[in-house]
Amino acid sequence: MLVGIGAFSQSPIRREIGPLGRPKKHLGQHFLHDRAVVDRIVAAIAPRPSDSLVEIGPGEGVLTLPMLRAAGRLTAIELDRDLIEPLRIRATGLGTLELMQADVLAVDLATLAPRGTKLRVFGNLPYYISSPILFHCLRHADAIEDMHFMLQHEVVARMAAAPGGKDYGRLSVMLQLACSVEPLLQVPPSAFRPPPKVDSAVVRLKPLPGSGMPQASRAALDKVVRAAFGQRRKTLANALQGVLDVDAIRACDIDASLRAERLAPEDFVRLAEAACI
Repeated sequence: MLVGIGAFSQSPIRREIGPLGRPKKHLGQHFLHDRAVVDRIVAAIAPRPSDSLVEIGPGEGVLTLPMLRAAGRLTAIELDRDLIEPLRIRATGLGTLELMQADVLAVDLATLAPRGTKLRVFGNLPYYISSPILFHCLRHADAIEDMHFMLQHEVVARMAAAPGGKDYGRLSVMLQLACSVEPLLQVPPSAFRPPPKVDSAVVRLKPLPGSGMPQASRAALDKVVRAAFGQRRKTLANALQGVLDVDAIRACDIDASLRAERLAPEDFVRLAEAACI
């Protein structure tokens, strides 16, 4: 639901963000307040006046306001209705802010992109729901230019992991087949209110061009990857029972005695294509 639209002239005034209230634990709220970290994130995104910016979970607006000031227009999706009106007021005079009170998982992101443009998506994602949000964005990758997210550090490590390590898994495969993954900076707990119990990190995701996307159906790919990593200690021959038999795995030029963590993302594409036959 669109709850507020403000169209204002640009203002050079730098306004500080103070607390709006107590963060809600059940929404996984940890509000960023470190100005140096904010400046580094904004510099990494490098917003432009021509950008179609979408922020997921603006919270108290610590990223929203400098991004809005730089670009002049921004759409923000916030689940907590108590934050909507204070943020709208704080944004007065900085540009056009469209605030949507909604669960981002229920939002068709493609509809937010003006004709002929792609979205630049960013946000400090709640840790408890970060993976579902990432997969939701992947489903709209054709409408997205890039994404910059603050996430739990270990999640970013999994996203960027290479085959062969303990961090490499389903998230690594699915993201790397769709996007380039570039960790940008690590952020300590002290940068947030309240401090989380883990380090955080900022990552840049850039959807790959259409030619680099897997040809297998996404449903088949997801099925194969889920099964392969469902029990990591099993070999592919055992993990993929009911999906692909040993002969089919070998026909993909893949050793069925390997575990899933030894395969490159492109190997899973071949397995998914075989599963579609």
